Amino acid sequence: MTIFEASEHYQIPIELLREYESWGLCGAVKKVMGDWQYDDQDLERLSMIMTLHDIGFANEEVETYMRLMLAGEATSAERLRMLNEKRTSALDEIHFREKQLERMDYLRYQIRQSKKETM
Repeated sequence: MTIFEASEHYQIPIELLREYESWGLCGAVKKVMGDWQYDDQDLERLSMIMTLHDIGFANEEVETYMRLMLAGEATSAERLRMLNEKRTSALDEIHFREKQLERMDYLRYQIRQSKKETM
């Protein structure tokens, strides 16, 4: 499967595929007639890359995680640390947003109360 076919079929931006190629993590990917050819294992890795991007990993973090993953089971503790760190960050963001909502709700409450008093 060429880069364009992979992009279209799996809805992966070409830029992401080119970055993946530049990392040298493409396993069995080989150039045929000037185009990269992706096998099933490459597509599985691309799926992991998309998942990591979706959960908030920056490009550098994705590359690091993928290199660790390809290095094998001995890196599981480091990968788990990275995921835990990202999870903690997501929870912090959720808590921050909850506090924002509470403040908004309080301001809305004040406005409603003010309207009732003027009636």
